[in-house]
Amino acid sequence: MTVIMAGLLVVFFPFILLGFMIMMERVENPLRTAAVETRVEEFLDDARPEEMDTFVREGFPAALDEYGRRRKLSRLLPRRPIRKGRHTAPRP
Repeated sequence: MTVIMAGLLVVFFPFILLGFMIMMERVENPLRTAAVETRVEEFLDDARPEEMDTFVREGFPAALDEYGRRRKLSRLLPRRPIRKGRHTAPRP
């Protein structure tokens, strides 16, 4: 009896795994769409003119890559405090 159960498990396990993967794809697909919409909105709000030119010429994936590289670079650079008012001493 144990041998038969092990044999059935070996035969049906790939089909059960395949069914689980198809079900997870259906669950994940709407989540992926919502994430892309959020990234598009963020890109259109914060994109520079060069990135918009890339968007028009090469499409969204290339423009998003350029935008992502700029965002990563800006996080790596140290931020200087913004000072208000005059920064230079008056000349005599």
